[in-house]
Amino acid sequence: MTPTRAPVAGFMSMKGGGDYSRATVGAWHVIDGATGLVPDALDRMAPGDDGTVFTMADMGCADGGTSLGMVVTVLSELRRRLPSRPLQMVHTDLPRNDFSELFRTVQGSGRLDGIGDLSAFASGTSFHRPIFPPATLNLGFSATASHYTDGVPCTISDHVHMVGAKGGERAAWVEQGRVDRERILTSRARDLAPGGRLVLVNFGIDEAGRYLGATGGVNMFDMFNTLWAELRDEGVITGEEYAATNFPQCYRTVDEFMAPFADPEEPVRRAGLVLEHVETRVVRCPFAVAFGEHGDAARFAHKSIPTLRSWSEGSFAATGAIPARNRTSRFSTDSYDPCELRVRTSPDGRHLLRPRGLKDVISGEYQYQDENCECSDGGETGLVEHGHGPVSSGFAADPGDGPHDHCASHATCCGQFVDVGAA
Repeated sequence: MTPTRAPVAGFMSMKGGGDYSRATVGAWHVIDGATGLVPDALDRMAPGDDGTVFTMADMGCADGGTSLGMVVTVLSELRRRLPSRPLQMVHTDLPRNDFSELFRTVQGSGRLDGIGDLSAFASGTSFHRPIFPPATLNLGFSATASHYTDGVPCTISDHVHMVGAKGGERAAWVEQGRVDRERILTSRARDLAPGGRLVLVNFGIDEAGRYLGATGGVNMFDMFNTLWAELRDEGVITGEEYAATNFPQCYRTVDEFMAPFADPEEPVRRAGLVLEHVETRVVRCPFAVAFGEHGDAARFAHKSIPTLRSWSEGSFAATGAIPARNRTSRFSTDSYDPCELRVRTSPDGRHLLRPRGLKDVISGEYQYQDENCECSDGGETGLVEHGHGPVSSGFAADPGDGPHDHCASHATCCGQFVDVGAA
């Protein structure tokens, strides 16, 4: 186990140019499924129509496309409920995010134009830090984002993701996740206005041990690791490059999500946040559902590979595993898009897919292959949380207790949904 602490904000970003929203259909489904939690949060929040500015944020927004429908729905409802209050919508992500595409998607689409007295802004501040002036955020939303860690606590010797780590390495990643979650929540406690709420939709590990890429069939991250190790064994990448490839993510269990709220002396509780609701859901991968209907392996491959690319490319390229001299050629647009999956049907009848294209793309080979395909059975696993800061659906600040007085990819998405509210 090699200690390391590279800040994720310096290198991590989703696929730009609009590719993220176009490809990540599963994230749309996860957010659409969670949209109803936000009006529930507003009902508990019961904001008054007092003429003050009401601020909403989408944190970890990428290019804004996957959440735009939810944002328009919620802002329209806010305008109906609060006719005298100016609305402020803030999209936030890491500094390397494609903010130009965000502006084109959110404001260039014209979908916000019909919402009166609305101002739209963006911030390149990580959600691991305070983003807003104290006590000014009324409603915070974040989906499929807060599983990203603020650093890499150590290299994982024989895997690319913490779900495959063991012993002390696994413990180090779990601790990183705990520290990051505490930092995220205490930062939001600082941001939230009295009565504010957070609605958080996160990937996690559900009560049955399922998570993104591991809801049945072959484990997606094990598959990633197998292909990456093959590249090492074939001399395409070095052993050092293989070891340096660790997805900066921590999948937390339901108990780990709830832990910061269990003890009134915990920093999150002392900051004024209260947990209102938590639940888990499994969201079927739309590509797997479609494949079950049409049975066309090539079509399935063509549609699903961009989803893998949209969120995994940054991790493979940014951790040093792809030498700078080769990143352009190995991760060019022409590499992932025409990739096909080798698809087969397992003996139990589940359709398993293995993105052999990932390996071929990285090594610069783009031929179609149709044998020995394995993967997960289609779905994503995540956690949804909502509360209120100094109080909404998701996290809520305790009005009298704090400083402010207040899945998508190939596997079935397992979601955890949490409400945090005022005590």
